[in-house]
Amino acid sequence: MTQISSEITFEEAIAATESLLEQVEANQLSPEQIHDAIAALVQSENGARGFFVTYLTSNSSLANYPSEELVQALRSSPDIVAELLAKNVAMSAAMTLTHQRNEDEAMAQSSQQVRDRSAALIKLVDIDRVYDRCRKLLESAVTGAGSYQAFLDRWGYDAEQRQLICEALEGAIVVTQTIEESLLEQEAPPATELTED
Repeated sequence: MTQISSEITFEEAIAATESLLEQVEANQLSPEQIHDAIAALVQSENGARGFFVTYLTSNSSLANYPSEELVQALRSSPDIVAELLAKNVAMSAAMTLTHQRNEDEAMAQSSQQVRDRSAALIKLVDIDRVYDRCRKLLESAVTGAGSYQAFLDRWGYDAEQRQLICEALEGAIVVTQTIEESLLEQEAPPATELTED
């Protein structure tokens, strides 16, 4: 395994992840080496972006069956991992519809795979920061305001895409009530008790 620098570029991170996945498939790495390589990648934003863009679209057994060492490695960088997992769920959900509109079923299925794998990782990583980012992104998708409004506006998602983003995020996180329900409750007038005359 080559050392992974904190100054790694996005392109270098893609190449490093491709190499890592090939070595995993060939049973050339110990669980500890797998953990250390992924942990090193996700310590920087470029490294994490390169890792996820490669990992989430790969045919590797590690992508289909995430290991405990992968999950622990992702937990080692909660802020970066939380942000990217939440955005990956949202963007892939929206892109699925874009590809379907363009009648590109192969790309639509690829986006669905990224969405499903990202959602599965959110549940496996299972840390508050990931759920918090997902809830904030969900709130922005519902209200058109909040901390992720600029992100959603930058990508120009329409109402149908935002609905799919909401559904994907709700499916990825454990939510006792949806954002829509809590917003409706805030807007509703207080219930008054009925009393008999």
